[in-house]
Amino acid sequence: MIDKHCQSECVVNSYNEWDPLEEVIVGRLEYATHPSWDMIEQFVTPENDPSDSFAAQSGVAPGQQYPKEIVHAAQKSLDEFIHILEAEGVNVRRPDVIDSYLKPFSTPAWNVATGFCSANPRDVFLVVGNEIIEAPMADRSRYFESWAFRTLLKEYFRAGAKWTSAPKPQLLNEQFDPDYQHRPNPQNELRYVTTEFEPTFDAADFVRCGRDIFGQLSHVTNRLGIDWLRRHLGDSYRIHVLENLSPQVLHIDTTFMPLKPGTVMISPDYLDYNKLPGMFKYWNILVAPEPVPYKSRPRTMSNWISINTLMLDHERIIVEKRQEPLIKALKAWGFKPISCSFEDYYPFYGSFHCATLDVRRRGEVQSYF
Repeated sequence: MIDKHCQSECVVNSYNEWDPLEEVIVGRLEYATHPSWDMIEQFVTPENDPSDSFAAQSGVAPGQQYPKEIVHAAQKSLDEFIHILEAEGVNVRRPDVIDSYLKPFSTPAWNVATGFCSANPRDVFLVVGNEIIEAPMADRSRYFESWAFRTLLKEYFRAGAKWTSAPKPQLLNEQFDPDYQHRPNPQNELRYVTTEFEPTFDAADFVRCGRDIFGQLSHVTNRLGIDWLRRHLGDSYRIHVLENLSPQVLHIDTTFMPLKPGTVMISPDYLDYNKLPGMFKYWNILVAPEPVPYKSRPRTMSNWISINTLMLDHERIIVEKRQEPLIKALKAWGFKPISCSFEDYYPFYGSFHCATLDVRRRGEVQSYF
């Protein structure tokens, strides 16, 4: 049930990707570490050639900290991004600086040598109205990633927000298909390394359009995870699963980005325009132009990170500075792009949408379909 009173009163209030942004959490890079467990990472990077791996490009082995020069370059991009947000009137909040990513941890069933970092809060949390939902992530290296955000979560909870954690997954070996790459697939259907042993999802596999939430299956989000979210949210929301075209698509925000009521931007390589649900019949489907290949290394993502943008309201949109074809297209479509140099952040597996979690947008829940 949606709390009508809290729609305008709560410090946490966000139902879509486009209402005027008032408060946002932006990630951190301190103590960022190359994850030591790569059961998932090896299947979502743009190249599967071992010679083009993260370690080969960066000289950093799994379990080691990111090189200082990579962190320094990314921090410059992050500082520019934060400056833009604050200059546009957005209140920026930051997680705590913690060094736990450097430390080994375990459960009774498994152990890892290190974690990752707090660069991408969108992966870890899903805000629906006045509720913050902590995702049951499938990546063992990210098991305790939410710790850096606990101070903020407690503050928001004391201010009246709902704070929910999905069932913490065991992440036993049964959760992963060891023969994923070699198992025959005569139907040529999309399959993923994560099984249906228990519910898992990354929050960044969902985007919000009021009462309608759109998600996708991926190497981290399974059907049981989507079912858990659907049952948890109840009849007040409708969850729709989009069919992507590539198993390497880790999160939906490089595939399908709602920009304002009646308008969505898609990547033509990852989503078939003709297979969108019929509910989009009267929406403007903006097919993003071919992205400018990004230069930063190590290479961790597809060039379609170009559409991983952030809406500040129905018009203002933050876009990577080198994506000139996209900036030109957005202007032609009636938006007001704000360019920001952010490619140096890409080695940390995210761009503007990933690096943020919108806590408060000025608006109420609506149905757009």
